Amino acid sequence: MTKQTPRVTEGLHQKLNSRHLTFISLGSVIGTGIFLGIGSALTTAGPVGLVLGYVVICSVVFCVMLCVGEMVTYLPVVGAHLRLSGRFVDPALSAAMSWNYWYCWALIAAAETSAVAVLVTYWTQSVPGGVWIALCLALALAVNLCGPRLYAEVEFYMSTIKVITIVGLIILSIVLDAGGGPSHDYIGFRYWKNPGPFVQYEGIGGSLGRFLGFFSGLTTASFSSIGAEMLALASAETRNPRKILPTALRATWIRVLLFYFLGAFCVSLIVPSDDSRLGSSSTASASPYVIAIQQAGIKALPSIINACIITSAVSATVSDIYTASRTLHSMAGTGFAPNVFSKTTTWGSPWLAVLATWAMSLLAFLAVGSSSTSVFNFFLQLTALAGIITWLCIAVTYLRFRAGMNAQGISRASLPFKNRFTCVGAYWIIVVISSVLLFSGWPVFRKGKWDTTQFFGNYLPIGVFVVVFTAFKVGKKSRFVRASEMDLTTGLDEIERRAAQANEEEAPRERKRWSIRMKHVFKRLVS
Repeated sequence: MTKQTPRVTEGLHQKLNSRHLTFISLGSVIGTGIFLGIGSALTTAGPVGLVLGYVVICSVVFCVMLCVGEMVTYLPVVGAHLRLSGRFVDPALSAAMSWNYWYCWALIAAAETSAVAVLVTYWTQSVPGGVWIALCLALALAVNLCGPRLYAEVEFYMSTIKVITIVGLIILSIVLDAGGGPSHDYIGFRYWKNPGPFVQYEGIGGSLGRFLGFFSGLTTASFSSIGAEMLALASAETRNPRKILPTALRATWIRVLLFYFLGAFCVSLIVPSDDSRLGSSSTASASPYVIAIQQAGIKALPSIINACIITSAVSATVSDIYTASRTLHSMAGTGFAPNVFSKTTTWGSPWLAVLATWAMSLLAFLAVGSSSTSVFNFFLQLTALAGIITWLCIAVTYLRFRAGMNAQGISRASLPFKNRFTCVGAYWIIVVISSVLLFSGWPVFRKGKWDTTQFFGNYLPIGVFVVVFTAFKVGKKSRFVRASEMDLTTGLDEIERRAAQANEEEAPRERKRWSIRMKHVFKRLVS
């Protein structure tokens, strides 16, 4: 093992290309939540409440990517937004964000791994669940230890399967809704009328019950959408981030519109919100898509969908360990974690950071014993809130970034990626996510509904974040970064040099590809 520490990449190798980054961008957000979790949201929010909730969160995800895009394409450093928050706001914020992000994705990796064992029970229960968990973790460890190129290739093919699956399910949902299934039952907007557009949350009557149902859908949508910003962490391992990242970021609207909005809209059409099978298990049988397929009389497809969901869960495990290990590697480079985690192999893998993150994923075995299930579910609740705290911090970091550019006279025209709505979007993120964070645990405050576990599951991540921030603020005596003193230049020369070198290397290949295309066109014309 050798350690290499160039100023920008810190031992990580720039092996990812446009194809890798585009599919990482598209596939990173497709987990078991899109296939299964969306059904639980339908039961509490109703069809219209579900759609409205996802509309709001889709707008937030889009704004998050705009904020991340402007900052990270300008300074594609190791740790991306996690490290930039220390340069633009306060090093204590960077420390709190980084630790929050690391434990969030390490625990989510454990959750996705345990989901694999549960999903297999759709076919058989003869093999112990621990065997499937062990196989999934072994695969995830092998892929992450072999460097970014192998990870990117594995994620490319798995993301392709996930994208094909979700697109196919959306098309099939439209066909079934229009009466194109074997039963020829035209559904239309039937379920928006009966049982109704909204669900009266826990029997609370009137507009208050409908609003609370919508808010529960909003909360579930935000939790199932975390991870959209994972793309930014791959910037330090991308060959030409200033050219490739903007292309991947411009594809954001595709996943927001296609995977989130259309997925939620189709689910609202094909299954009634009062169907008892929704959320009743963690296998394909609880998926709203499978329920609709079974109602239409299609027999073989549910097993295929279950296989695709397993692929999605395995892919998510691999991606989550990648994200968390890069976060730990970045923390080691800034002194927020032991320096030993900054060590990398000759092929660019932060092997000790990977092993430490993978060790956290062993918590997946907690889900094997029924007595441990409640403990594991508590961990899952923690990760949901921890994930959206990152979005809030990204918005704050971006606003400080803009303030620094204005104070130092740096024109936005110099940014490789920009959008006129980014600043407004940052404020929108703050409003929506603050509301979700503050009121996500409101049911425990109702009379006779107190639940200590649920209270801590909803608010402990906020407390942990504040404690870590305060500890670093006091212990390291960090100070708030003034806009006029903000570091907007360190590493910029090397980043621009690498970008120019990458463009020079790509130019001959582009000319060669163009020449080959023109020869083919000429042959067709004269033949």
